[in-house]
Amino acid sequence: MRSSTPPDFAGRCRTCFLPEELCLCASMPQVQARTRLLVIRHISEAWKASNTARLLALSVPGTEVIDYGDRERTLEKRLPFPEDAWLLFPDGRAPPADAPLPSCLIVVDGTWSQARRMVHRHPALIALPRMALSPPSGPVERLRTPPHPEGMSTLEAAAYALQQLEGPEIAEPLLDLHSRAVAQGLRARGR
Repeated sequence: MRSSTPPDFAGRCRTCFLPEELCLCASMPQVQARTRLLVIRHISEAWKASNTARLLALSVPGTEVIDYGDRERTLEKRLPFPEDAWLLFPDGRAPPADAPLPSCLIVVDGTWSQARRMVHRHPALIALPRMALSPPSGPVERLRTPPHPEGMSTLEAAAYALQQLEGPEIAEPLLDLHSRAVAQGLRARGR
């Protein structure tokens, strides 16, 4: 399923999926994070222009995106996860207060219900310690309305998680990218 991205990419950037005149690629930040990011993206998100996991992978070198629901069962081929991996997810078992920081953060990308199902269907994900985030303090403009106050795009959530793990200087360029992507996405929609 392609959402709003035409199959031939007519008039679209093949990297960021935005209309060519709104392309963000030339101003994409390069954020060097110590924490490796592994994004498990629901297959229905892969071709959506509004999918921010793509922008996260373009901005944080070493980020890996695995599509969940593909016929090749790519997720199963990546198991087991690193021993010290954490899952960025709002409920479940939190890591102990004295736990060392993770070397790998696993981020689930999809709608709220898709993300919940993806986590609950994989024992390897269920078993991971969870990192939860507080909702942003003020209103945030988004391309999609989250069903819960704590809902965020994948790019936002990863930025706030990296801020907690590594500091604000890591998050700032990613949050700025999120704001610019939302602005360009809204312009593409004629708003």
